[in-house]
Amino acid sequence: MNHRTMLLAGLAWLAPVAALAHPHIFAEARLEIVAGEDGTISELRNVWRFDDMFSSSVILDFDKNSNAKLDPDELAEVGQTVLESLEEFNYYTSITEDGKDIKVAKPDVINVDFKDGQLLMFFSVKPAEPMPLKGKLTFGVYDPTMYAAMDFANDDDMTVLGDKFDACTHKVVRPDPDEVLAENQSTLTDAFWNDPTGTDMSKLFATRIEITC
Repeated sequence: MNHRTMLLAGLAWLAPVAALAHPHIFAEARLEIVAGEDGTISELRNVWRFDDMFSSSVILDFDKNSNAKLDPDELAEVGQTVLESLEEFNYYTSITEDGKDIKVAKPDVINVDFKDGQLLMFFSVKPAEPMPLKGKLTFGVYDPTMYAAMDFANDDDMTVLGDKFDACTHKVVRPDPDEVLAENQSTLTDAFWNDPTGTDMSKLFATRIEITC
């Protein structure tokens, strides 16, 4: 595995499991859930802003011409690497429809920029199957390996767009870690802490938005 692959593995795409007990990378996230005129979820728009340390590491690894910045072709290469690597992890997207897990389709592109010393990624994903606005829907963004912490600083950073949502109610849910641990003590075993990818229990701790229509 080359150094570039290992760097992007820092987002838990290919990182060694033994190092995954707590976050090593931090990102501020924004999620916009868009409803189409046909009354279904049309897309989920993501914006991720990464911490300075990880952002600097990406420059070191992808700056081929050594000009201390990422040129457009280098930014595109970062985006393509992420596009291929995150497919296995459903692009950190968690969607449920009345308790049923819904996958997302592979996006066309992951756009990458670099501003104020921080790496930015923005892209949209679509549910892999039609999702009508009915029942209870949940949406979240989290790293199942817990190597990267995806933080929604404000409730407004998780929002809905589209007139069809007027017939629904929605709220942002921020689970209390102590309550999650207490309620799931029997399932949070050594196996989970050593291999969180094998249990996917980290979603219990993730911020999510719940929509009821």
